[in-house]
Amino acid sequence: MALLELDSINTFYGRSHILFDVSLAVEKGEVVSLVGRNGAGKSTTFRSIIGLTAPASGEVRFKGEKVNGLRAFRICRKGIGFVPEDRRCFPDLTVRENLEVAARREMETTKPWSVERVYTLFPRLQEREKNLGSQLSGGEQQMLTIARTLMTNPEVLLLDEPSEGLAPLVVALLAEMILQIRKEGVTVLLAEQNLHFCAKVSDRAIVIDKGSVKYQGTMKELLANDEVKEKYLAV
Repeated sequence: MALLELDSINTFYGRSHILFDVSLAVEKGEVVSLVGRNGAGKSTTFRSIIGLTAPASGEVRFKGEKVNGLRAFRICRKGIGFVPEDRRCFPDLTVRENLEVAARREMETTKPWSVERVYTLFPRLQEREKNLGSQLSGGEQQMLTIARTLMTNPEVLLLDEPSEGLAPLVVALLAEMILQIRKEGVTVLLAEQNLHFCAKVSDRAIVIDKGSVKYQGTMKELLANDEVKEKYLAV
């Protein structure tokens, strides 16, 4: 049984059919990339998982339990963390306050995330802990949003376009952080257009195009498949 499974998901925005029978699985301990061009359906897949846009049919299962149909905050409480594309840190709170407001002290876990533990992973945030969210750079805001989501003690972390708009040095640092998050026991599913970034962090790749899964394989297999890259990723 996979940790996270999507089984024949169909999702609509109004009358517009966006996802067509999307099926995928993420095993515990993996880093998996959902790869596709802009508008391919990556963000809608994440919104379907987390309950922000409920699928019209199909199932989302977490640890074998159907979760679609639940409200988003209940899905999060079960252990799925979501880092949206637009980051959304609280601009009028300090870095430390952004982290503390997300802490889930009632969560039963053998190794809960604390502000201090987060700082070991993101030392830059400790340096900036008294700064407001609005005073951070784009890269620092991305770190803060990921760190804040870790404070909810997720078992699976959904990262939507984490490298978008960031400088190359920050992207390289972010890749290292994702690998460290995996070492800390958190499974990661990320949506990305940047195949080079995915290659640094991912075990497997799932290619989505026009709302349908077109390819699944190891990252090494995808990198070697010129036909898939050219047809669906414009590489």
